[in-house]
Amino acid sequence: MQNGIRLAAVDLGSNSFRLEIGRLDHGQIHRTEYLKETVRQGSGLDEARNLTPEAMQRGWECLARFGERLAGFRRYQVRAVATQTLREARNRDEFLVRAHQVLGFPIDVIPGREEARLIYQGVAHLLPQSEERRLVVDIGGRSTELILGHGYEARVMESYRVGSVAWSMKYFPDGQFTPTAFNRAEIAAKAVLDEALDTYQRDAWDVAYGASGTVGAVSDVLAAGGFAPDCITREGLDWLLDRLLKAQSVDRLKIDGMKDDRRAVIGGGVSVLRAVFELLAITRMEIAQGALRHGVLYDLLDREQDQTDLRTTTVQRLSAKFDVDAAQAQRVGKVAGQLFRQIDADDAPESMARNLRKLDWAAQLHEVGSQISHSDYHKHGAYILDNADAPGFALPELHRLSLLVLGHRGKLRKLNADYSDAVFVQQLLVLRLAVILCHARREPDLKGLQLSFTEAPAMQFSLACRAGWAESYPQSAHLLREEVLAWQKTPCSLVVPDC
Repeated sequence: MQNGIRLAAVDLGSNSFRLEIGRLDHGQIHRTEYLKETVRQGSGLDEARNLTPEAMQRGWECLARFGERLAGFRRYQVRAVATQTLREARNRDEFLVRAHQVLGFPIDVIPGREEARLIYQGVAHLLPQSEERRLVVDIGGRSTELILGHGYEARVMESYRVGSVAWSMKYFPDGQFTPTAFNRAEIAAKAVLDEALDTYQRDAWDVAYGASGTVGAVSDVLAAGGFAPDCITREGLDWLLDRLLKAQSVDRLKIDGMKDDRRAVIGGGVSVLRAVFELLAITRMEIAQGALRHGVLYDLLDREQDQTDLRTTTVQRLSAKFDVDAAQAQRVGKVAGQLFRQIDADDAPESMARNLRKLDWAAQLHEVGSQISHSDYHKHGAYILDNADAPGFALPELHRLSLLVLGHRGKLRKLNADYSDAVFVQQLLVLRLAVILCHARREPDLKGLQLSFTEAPAMQFSLACRAGWAESYPQSAHLLREEVLAWQKTPCSLVVPDC
């Protein structure tokens, strides 16, 4: 990306939604604008884990305001990510459809470990580089992320379902601060975080950093109370707990340095933070300036180049792990790419590059399920991708990739896919054609084969073959005729006039 370009990150957290806008300057992103709104979607999940209409409306209204500010941004300049609340919400698709419309950009629901990785990237890019081993802690509204890292590399990442909003709702439902409530909340948090003991033990890190909401709020209060700025100590946490107990309730809490939007969730946040300190033997935690949204901004830069895109590395790792036939994957990817360029030649260069990269990932992984079952390998491959730990990928991205793998062969009616998405349909069709043309597991003869595409009134593809091609390759011609029939059962169509 060119120096001076503006980039934006939208963080749909469980407690707050945030918009960070920055300008790129020689590899560094400098803030030009920051907006934050307390939306508290995390407290809007009902017993069935559905977002209430009120919680969805609060989110939509906030995103509409963010969307107005992002008017004029191109898609590759903006990334919006959603975390634990939308990972949990059963009706998240209902929320996301309208959220996409009002924001003007798609929203990625990211897995917990991917959230942790991005948090670390945000923290690391705003810290001086050093040889220290870092523990990064981020206590959000409904999840807590723990990361061990060195430099810019996050080496161990985990997300735990414990957070300030969830714990405040569960253990301080009436806003009452009692010793019993705090004791129960801390014990419950330790029970969730207990499995972190072995991995994040004290000799695994040199410096502990805290990021974002709860940690920042506690640090502000401690600084106002006379403690050292930009850090949290056990003594400070004890002092803060004593102040909360003396106040007895949220309504009676008057304490310097605490913003109004934090009062309702401070009980749960302090309980979780105290549990983290005790479990991991932390005596002092430094306050990091970076957070998830900053990691999203720097990840936008990495995603623009194949050599720095972590998703490419993840695809390579999965391919090696499941012993994919690399030669065949490369053949299929090459053919699919050639066909895709024929029908998408007028697209913007940056969009073309992104679409080709995602198509190539599908080609590299189309046989990833072969080690499980040969006959149904496409189904197993799709399951693997939908459930894989895949650093760099958001859940919707991974599911889209799994749909391409599932749909690269066999009947198309098994796909629960959006056939109005022209790019997805194009990728699916060229992938299927590439698999057909490479069925003999050798380089196919593509001379004279030309694919064309029309989008209106309905999507139609036409594959022209040179004279005599069908006679020279009868099996390929037969498979193409079968492919024509397969597409007749979708809203799209394929024509192969010379076969």
